[in-house]
Amino acid sequence: MSAFKKFTDSIFTKKTLKYVFTTHFWGPVSNFGIPVAAMLDLKKDPDLISGPMTGSLIIYSLVFMRYSLAVKPQNYLLFGCHFVNELAQLAQGFRWTKHHFSDNKLEGAEAEKK
Repeated sequence: MSAFKKFTDSIFTKKTLKYVFTTHFWGPVSNFGIPVAAMLDLKKDPDLISGPMTGSLIIYSLVFMRYSLAVKPQNYLLFGCHFVNELAQLAQGFRWTKHHFSDNKLEGAEAEKK
């Protein structure tokens, strides 16, 4: 038996295939679009960031990180998805806060008034 066949047999067991065809797997996989989009948006202009939406997504990911560990069996893939999203949304929130409330922006607004 070749090493490749042993490897594929160990990966494609009935238990693994059964898991892949559940919402326990596909829910988190489809959810990964949210943190991927947030990470891609880190390079865009901070004017495009919605502060309320970013705050909502921060809370959403915190709640679902907790939920992913409360369900039985624990869903570590869902936890990972929301952990990555939490980091990305916190970065977006920091960018939004810095852009809207930094001293440089306030000084620029005051200079425009004069």
